Amino acid sequence: MLARPAIGLAIVGLGAALAPLDIAVNVALPAITAHFGLVLADVQWLVICYVLVYGSLMLVCGKLGDLVGHRLVFRVGLIVSAVGCAACAAAPNWPLFLWARAGQGIGTALALACGPALSTSLYPEGQRTRALAGFTAGQALASTVGPLLGGVLIELWGWSAVYWFRVPIALVALALSGLLPAPKPDDRPFDALGAVLLACCTSALLLALVLSQRAVPGWQPLALTAVALVGVAVLIRHENRFDEPILRPALFADSAFVIPNLISALANLASFAILLLTPYYLVNVLGLSAVASGLMIALAFVGGTAGAPLAARLVPRIGQRPTAFVGVVIVGASLIAVGWTTPAMPLLLLAGLLLVEGSAYGLLVVAYTDIVTGTLARRDRGVAGALTLLTRTLGVVSGASVLSALQAHGAAGASGVDGFLAGYRFAFTVAGGGLLVALLVSCLWPRAWFRR
Repeated sequence: MLARPAIGLAIVGLGAALAPLDIAVNVALPAITAHFGLVLADVQWLVICYVLVYGSLMLVCGKLGDLVGHRLVFRVGLIVSAVGCAACAAAPNWPLFLWARAGQGIGTALALACGPALSTSLYPEGQRTRALAGFTAGQALASTVGPLLGGVLIELWGWSAVYWFRVPIALVALALSGLLPAPKPDDRPFDALGAVLLACCTSALLLALVLSQRAVPGWQPLALTAVALVGVAVLIRHENRFDEPILRPALFADSAFVIPNLISALANLASFAILLLTPYYLVNVLGLSAVASGLMIALAFVGGTAGAPLAARLVPRIGQRPTAFVGVVIVGASLIAVGWTTPAMPLLLLAGLLLVEGSAYGLLVVAYTDIVTGTLARRDRGVAGALTLLTRTLGVVSGASVLSALQAHGAAGASGVDGFLAGYRFAFTVAGGGLLVALLVSCLWPRAWFRR
């Protein structure tokens, strides 16, 4: 354990920041499209290759960290991330770019999956929530900086800069990572078959969610969903027979464990409305510039940076589960409020609501991560952290499909700005209200929220 754990937390945060900094790529999408001579539909694979790879490998990489050491897996992830980012920036054609993008996804899975576990290893167990708050705040800060920095870099050096700038970040974190604690490797066996089954199930589910947003025959996402469900059944059967499974199926028989995971995924789905729909509202309805719109959206991440340390104060006082519950309530209510703002309202009111929503989301993430981390054994901290990151990914990916459908349904029968506003309000109302209804239903199992 470092004499100054905050230094170690900063090192972990620097390396793990490579993932949220990828938001900068969104700003570069038009330039990437032009550079490779793509049609708009082709660009989706830039996202799919990355999300599919790191999402499907997250739990496996967390388990590897538990067995061979979180620092080792983290360092390998930094190396792979640096190579992947450099390969993306230097790719001479689109197919090689996509292969490099998949390699970047492997690096992200390795480095990010072990981030929460490394953070908690730096502090005494009694300060676990503080460590997770610091890690979450760092992720929110990187998410704030990513799109703003990306815009500047593209203006100065072109689209490849959104990849090049992360190479020195990865190398600096790698050089400093020797200061992090290196626990002895665990001699438990690695469940190779379970890892393959888990990766296949997760990738099939993620691909089904992604394709449900695309102009593809409807049977394709349904078939992939069926494959994922069959794979889960096979995986559960295998894991129940293996002495050291990646994730014990018995955990999912406990409502106090399952419900926070489900609510986390739903909260991420609902909150994605701000990233997906609010930029159109700011530009097309309020008439803000792209820069001003970006600054407004960044307020949600600024709120996340503030909400994380607030969680570190609340959890010791009222408990991790009540803190997560409060976070969900505020997230749902503030999303409804954001959806019903009008052009006649002061812009500062919308800015305040975005800050509140972001702060509540930060509160939820820290408390929820603490719940999962505290439920699993200490030797499975890598799996615990990876699971919390996976529910976030599942929520965001499904949110892109669900929220788009909600907006289109709400706008049906109207056109222009009025049509967009009707769909915008409907999507936010259903997202925020649906989250609150799901939370209310979950209270039928009070153990999920009201035990310390």
